[in-house]
Amino acid sequence: MKNKKTTLSDIAKKANLSTASVSMILSGKKLSRFSNETITSVKQIAKELYYTNKKHNSILGKTILIICPSVYNPYYSTLIQGMEHKAIELGIRTLIKTTYWDISIEKDSLNYFTNYPISGIIFSMIPEKVEEVEKLSKQIPIVAVGDEDNNFDFDTVNINNFEAGKLIGNHLIELGHKNIAYISTSLNEFHTARTKRLEGIKHVFQENNLPPITILSQDILPEEEIATADIEFFTGYRLANICLKEHKEITAMVGINDMVAYGILNAIKDNKFNIPDDYSVCGFDNIFPSKFASLKLTTIEHSIFQRGEKAMNLIVSKINDKDNNEANLQVTRIDYKSKLIKRGTTAEPRKQI
Repeated sequence: MKNKKTTLSDIAKKANLSTASVSMILSGKKLSRFSNETITSVKQIAKELYYTNKKHNSILGKTILIICPSVYNPYYSTLIQGMEHKAIELGIRTLIKTTYWDISIEKDSLNYFTNYPISGIIFSMIPEKVEEVEKLSKQIPIVAVGDEDNNFDFDTVNINNFEAGKLIGNHLIELGHKNIAYISTSLNEFHTARTKRLEGIKHVFQENNLPPITILSQDILPEEEIATADIEFFTGYRLANICLKEHKEITAMVGINDMVAYGILNAIKDNKFNIPDDYSVCGFDNIFPSKFASLKLTTIEHSIFQRGEKAMNLIVSKINDKDNNEANLQVTRIDYKSKLIKRGTTAEPRKQI
């Protein structure tokens, strides 16, 4: 096989695809059109057939900057692993910068573009300096993993956090809960995922003429984020303790994410209550510990690893289409659906305590 020069047609025939599709995949163009399985299959076939072509190796060796708040929460580490899994497959280098939700660090991170040979930037969250990022996206490809309701002038890989909130709200209502608490770290305009999830829960409770949701939140400063790795867990623990003492009517608590929900679980157990007999608990994101037998947390599946892979595919497509004027005028939004994962931390509300 080495003696025969492999063509795109050879690969296309074996992959059961068009030659144009194979060319796009090997060039890293418009990868969002193809499934991860198709991309992997084409690259594997090309490798098996010893296919080489400089035109289709243009992305090799380029560096992508990944900006994220932290890597302590398995949500972000899983998201980044999805990105790096795809980057390794494509022969791309990655550079990771953590911001701890500090605007000054985020702004400084954007300067990497001018100081280092960065080919593209992926935000693992919605950037806090959106306007600056939109301007920079005219110079360098940028992708953010964000929320479907945001209408930014750069590419995004999204989930609909409002719909995710509705899934949790409807689940608790179906079980019979009327009084619930929403427990969160900082709730403000910089954290749209947190506010959208709350809005979704509120929406279904209002539709069913149920009492207002009790909201307990704690503002977290960047200094606290970087000094306390498990700040989300401790925030959930602290606020759940307040809820247990001051809001006796509450029968279910919803953490803004699974890490906060873990803190809620510990607070309930430390106060000698049972889960879910006395209190139901939900989270969001379905990070890997939520499957553990000791937790079995009811949560929302957000396809974290897959969205990381898709974000890397998308940035590669943008890099390879950078000189295409038509492509530069396009803004791509890839949306993933949320899915309710029912586990052992939710049940019908208690009769009394």
